[in-house]
Amino acid sequence: MKIFPAIDIKDKRCVRLIKGDFNNKTEYKISPLEQAGKYKDRGFKNLHIVDLDGALTGETVNLDIINQIVRKFDLKIEVGGGVRSIDNIKKYTDAGVEKVILGSAAIKDKNFLKEACEKFPNQIALSLDAKDGYLSVNGWKENSNQLSLDFLKEVNDFGASRLIYTDINQDGMKQGPNFEETLKVADTSNCPVIISGGVSSIEDIKKAKELINKNIEGIIVGKAIYDGDIKLDDLVKELDA
Repeated sequence: MKIFPAIDIKDKRCVRLIKGDFNNKTEYKISPLEQAGKYKDRGFKNLHIVDLDGALTGETVNLDIINQIVRKFDLKIEVGGGVRSIDNIKKYTDAGVEKVILGSAAIKDKNFLKEACEKFPNQIALSLDAKDGYLSVNGWKENSNQLSLDFLKEVNDFGASRLIYTDINQDGMKQGPNFEETLKVADTSNCPVIISGGVSSIEDIKKAKELINKNIEGIIVGKAIYDGDIKLDDLVKELDA
């Protein structure tokens, strides 16, 4: 199973939000470049980056930082945060990002998702953020009336190469992921699924690895690393050989 350490960037700093709330964030002294270096030095191969400034503006605000990380470290990087245009997808792919994550824009406009998948084969990851099974959009400020599984069935054949499923109720709470709901998503999805939200301990990682579902590709770990609940030396032991 792939492990994706997370870097959320706001005002050029590493931060973590609680349930996506910009008013409830923790800032960390380490820079995104330094944090990426720590992950690389410990042997991690994948990295999950969210441009939180981009999520607010719809622009590639921290492209310069992401460019530096791509150039300096040989990591497979997925990037999301307010990606709402084909041009911005191209900026990231041209920079060497492996996969660009589409969220709210793809949910609001399925044609945009379809076009992106056609123009950037194997480079688009779809992010579904759900609360009580229903999709949320716009930085989790708006709840939709659509069940995540229903939406997934509608876009399953568009060609996304990865699906990131986040249970908002768990995100940043460090109470463990919603494995039950994620398994339902994995059973429905045509592409590999990444578990996101709520990872709190090495036990959560071990439990994820024990899931009997070949469509679970990996897991994202964020706040638990920064707060010291999961030590990188312990986490790296869970990497697939």
